[in-house]
Amino acid sequence: MIPFPHPLIHFDEWYATARAAEPQPDAASLATLGTDGQPENRTVLVPRWSSRGFEFYTDRGSRKGQALAAHPRAALSWLWKGAGRQVRAEGLVVPTSEAESDACWASSARESQLSAAASMQSQPGESRAALIAGLRELEAEYLGREVPRPARWGGYRLVPLRIEFWHDNEFHLNDRLEYARASTTSPWRTRTLQP
Repeated sequence: MIPFPHPLIHFDEWYATARAAEPQPDAASLATLGTDGQPENRTVLVPRWSSRGFEFYTDRGSRKGQALAAHPRAALSWLWKGAGRQVRAEGLVVPTSEAESDACWASSARESQLSAAASMQSQPGESRAALIAGLRELEAEYLGREVPRPARWGGYRLVPLRIEFWHDNEFHLNDRLEYARASTTSPWRTRTLQP
């Protein structure tokens, strides 16, 4: 595997291949450390990325939001089985700006906006019927109008310190290439890893 000048260029190349082979290539596993110190893992969508890192969006009052407030480090993992590839990214997590959160909210489907506004993610609920009733109230309230982004909904950016690219090969002699840096301002260094 030949290194690219920057791991996000490498990610762009692999993502383009994954789009042709996977039904949901932007789905990634997000690992965090909970407020109680217990590791937590769930799947999130990573709709955008840049040289600054990988973005994902959620209710900041959710378990993942609380975990990131307590321990602002995380790991993301994309498994693109159809392409025989996996990418792992580990690093620091920072909130996205209000403008970035607004832009992502505006690009979401109206139904997704209403669902996010109706749900206090990860909090106990009375029943599914009560949740649906709240959703219907919001639909009526914002009929013919834009759904405003709730203040509790926003994004996070994982600023990577380490990214590993894994490519499937015969007899488990898989190719692995690691990009790593000591800090967010340090240069990237690459090395190959044994399977």
